[in-house]
Formats: sequence, C-alpha cells, structure tokens
Amino acid sequence: MALQNDNQYSRQIVEKNKEYTFFSWSVQSAVNPIPMVKAQGIYFWDADGKRYLDFSSQLMNMNVGHQHPKVVRAIQEQAGTLSYAHPGVATEPRGLLGEKIAQISPGNLKKSFFCLGGAEANENAIKIARFYTGRHKIMARYRSYHGATHGAIALTGDYRRLPVEPAMPGVVHFLDPYCYRCPFGWTKDSCHRECISHVEEIIQYEGPDQIAAIFMEGVTGSNGLIVPPDDYWPRVREICTKNGILLVSDEVMSGWGRTGKWFAVDHWNVVPDMITTAKGITSGYVPLGAVIVSEPIADFFNDRMLYCGLTYSGHPLACAAGIATIEAYEEDALLENATQVGKYLGARLEAIKNAHASVGDVRYIGLFSALEIVSNKLTKSPVDPLVETAKYLKANGLFTFNFHNILFVVPPLCITTEQLDEGLSIIERSLAITDALCEA
Repeated sequence: MALQNDNQYSRQIVEKNKEYTFFSWSVQSAVNPIPMVKAQGIYFWDADGKRYLDFSSQLMNMNVGHQHPKVVRAIQEQAGTLSYAHPGVATEPRGLLGEKIAQISPGNLKKSFFCLGGAEANENAIKIARFYTGRHKIMARYRSYHGATHGAIALTGDYRRLPVEPAMPGVVHFLDPYCYRCPFGWTKDSCHRECISHVEEIIQYEGPDQIAAIFMEGVTGSNGLIVPPDDYWPRVREICTKNGILLVSDEVMSGWGRTGKWFAVDHWNVVPDMITTAKGITSGYVPLGAVIVSEPIADFFNDRMLYCGLTYSGHPLACAAGIATIEAYEEDALLENATQVGKYLGARLEAIKNAHASVGDVRYIGLFSALEIVSNKLTKSPVDPLVETAKYLKANGLFTFNFHNILFVVPPLCITTEQLDEGLSIIERSLAITDALCEA
C-alpha cells in the first residue's frame, strides 16, 4: 500500500481498529496505536509517512528485518502451490523444515511438533513432559513469561498470571539468577550461587519424583532481560539429570540468532530435553511455533498416542516461511552480525550507563539488551512506569519495548553499527527525562 499523507486516512485506520478489534494487554479506551502501513529492513512507516526505527523487532520476532525478499517470495510461491494441508498429511515444506531444525538444534534434539506460537509450544511441551515422565508438577521462575493461554500463563511467574488465577494446577515457581537485584541479598563478589542451591531446595520440598519438568527462558526476556551466570544453565542441567526431571528451554524470544547463537543455551553448551520456540523461526511473517524434543522423547511416542493436535500444525505456508527464514539467517550471516554488532552495542550501553544517573544497569548478549532505569543508583529505586520516556521515543521516531522500568534494545539482526547509533542517540536524549527524576 502506498503511503498517504492524509490525516483522515490515518485516523480511519485507528478508529476502525479500535471500534472492531481488541488490543493485547491494554485498557481499550487508552490505546493509541501507530497506523502502520509499510516496512523495510529495520524501519517501518505510518499512514502519515512518518518513519520509525524498529528497535524492538516489533515484538522481538522480526529478526531478519521487515520484508526480506527471500521470505516474502517463499510465502508467495508456496501459496501458489499449496496453501493449506490437513495436519495428518505429509508435505515437502513440513519435512524440510523439521530436518533443518534438527540440524541446528543442540545435541540429540531431533523431532518437532509444529504449532502457531510460543504459548502453544509451551502448552504442548507441558503435556509431553507429563506424558513422558508420568509426573505432574512443573517448575518455572518468577521472573518469567511463557504465554497467555491457560497452561502457559500458569508457568508465567510475573503478575500477568494473577488476574486469571486459578490457573492450571501443579506449577511451582522459584527465584531467578537476577544478579543486579539478587533475591538472596548478595553481590556478584560475594555470591555462592544461592540461586542454584535454591532450585535444589525447592525440588526437595516438592518431591523430586513428582516433578516432570523445569521450564526456563534461555535468557529471561520481558521480565528484565536477565543473562544468567555462566555456570547456571549447566548446573541446573545436572540437577535435572540427577532427579529425572526434564529441562525445557523456552527460546521463543532468545532463540534464532537473537543472542548470536541459534539458541541461547548454546552459549553454555547445554542440551535441554526440549526447546520451545516461535517468533524468530519465521521472523513473524507467518505464525509458527515448535516443540523440539530429544530422540528419547520422540521414540517414546513411537508406540504411544501423542495427545496433541492443532488444525494448523505443520501449515505449509508457515513451514515454507520457516525454511526461507533459516536460509536468510545463514546466507546473510545474521548470527555473526548479531555477535559483532552486539559487542559494539554492549560497549555503547556501558558508556551510556556511566554517563546517565538514571541508568542503574545494562544487560546484553548479542542483540538482546536492556537498560534498567532507576532514580538512585545506590538504592536502585525503579523509575516505573517509563510513560514520558516512551512518549518521547515514539515522537522522535523510535519504536521499542519497555516494561516497567526496563527499556529494551532488541533490533533486527540485520542492523548496522551506524543504524544502531541512530537509535541509541534518541534513547540518550530521552534519558534527560529520567535523569531529571533522580534523587540528589
């Protein structure tokens, strides 16, 4: 659609959306959406012709950038051949995508169950874990988000689960490796990895023979972008193995090159029993999620019923988009770019932290990063919510995600250092708002 510098056209788009559709996680009367009509690379435009730098990859999923010609072409060609297939039939794109995922997944993770998104992936992983182990309980962290459906929201540890409780029974939450705000009161210098011994303690309280699986985000996403200590994932892996508990890495947000590796757990050479994923698998071009399971779990269902089913499982358009997206990662060297530009991003964020009174901490791995905004660096009192900051960024053509006092920098993996500087300069100017709130 061609851009139209017509305020009436822009208002019409917004009004129809607000009148006839719901917006996620919003008080509907307060919604003020951007009327988005066009996108390319790391930018998109509204109906009035205003350009925005996409610093959150939409919802941390547009990893290959907007309108990548290879992915667009794959969708077009597949639509012209076979647009839909019953989930019980075999198709070429379904098999090829499954094979490709097996090739890039760690260790013996081989077989995929396809679904439509991250929440569905976690829902089905819960069922698979319970079928395979014969156990009921599931453990997940408090600072986590695993989706908004019934089981996935029960896994979710943050406050978003509270309005829909009682949710699925059997979920037990535990504390996080949040070094900046250590729940055990330690500093990085005094820490004895209580965050790990805490996991073992909870397992003993709940009964090791009762716990089917532990779900953890590879790197915690919306709840603060928490990068764990290097020994955290390996030691949790050991704990799970010792107790016969499945380890599930939720890589919905942290997978697909976001951290500079195919999956975040690859940084620590950990092989989980299952990976749940979505978002970057197609970069959002077509809805697709997957549960990737190890060979022993796959073999378990060779002579047992898999009680999982979806009308759109293995959707040909989605699978074709997934194949093209993975090829785009490889051909455009996007994982390498995420690593290289990510190092530059980390250095820039550290400089920003040192220069601004309101930046308490910065956390980053690849092109997965965030700034934690505080009013006092000593007390770490959060500046929450970042309403005025968000308004400034939007007004100045920067589109990004903020959650409470966390400001995210999660651009498409195709971004250059020059484009990164463009966005960071807007963020730096916005920090004058939060710096002014800092306690003397």
